[in-house]
Amino acid sequence: MDTSPPKRRQLSLYLPAGAAESVEAIRRIADPVQHGLIPAHVTLCREDELTDLPAIRARLRNGTQAPLTLAFGKAEPFSSHGVLLQCVEGQGALQELRKYVLASDEVRVQQAHITLAHPRNPQAIPDALARAYTLPERLTFVLPEIRLIEQQDGGRWQTLESFPLQWQALSI
Repeated sequence: MDTSPPKRRQLSLYLPAGAAESVEAIRRIADPVQHGLIPAHVTLCREDELTDLPAIRARLRNGTQAPLTLAFGKAEPFSSHGVLLQCVEGQGALQELRKYVLASDEVRVQQAHITLAHPRNPQAIPDALARAYTLPERLTFVLPEIRLIEQQDGGRWQTLESFPLQWQALSI
């Protein structure tokens, strides 16, 4: 019987630290629990999709995928007291990156978003959505790397490996 603590692994795209300051400021007050567990990010692949991690790692190490640019719209409520920013531009590029990483054209569509307040955590402030409305109505981020991250027993997510997304050279 396996008695090791439960582990979760995902591939995520962390927002660049300097560019994410306004988002992190909202997350810090709207959901201090989630803010303490993981920086602002977009999940690329969930744990159930990482069935052949050695092959995925090899593709990521040898890939020439360009940095991903995603734009997000105005904050929206979801599932009781959750608050998120939905991707409004770049979803197709994210889906293509998922197909490349998972080496399949048959991957589920995953709507890119940034969670500001997660409904599984206690509601920290009653006006989280109003606070989130102070963000610009459109935020654009260039995401330069994919991170393989791991969470053990509900603790803070740790980066196991980073895979830079590289600018592709044009052939002439």
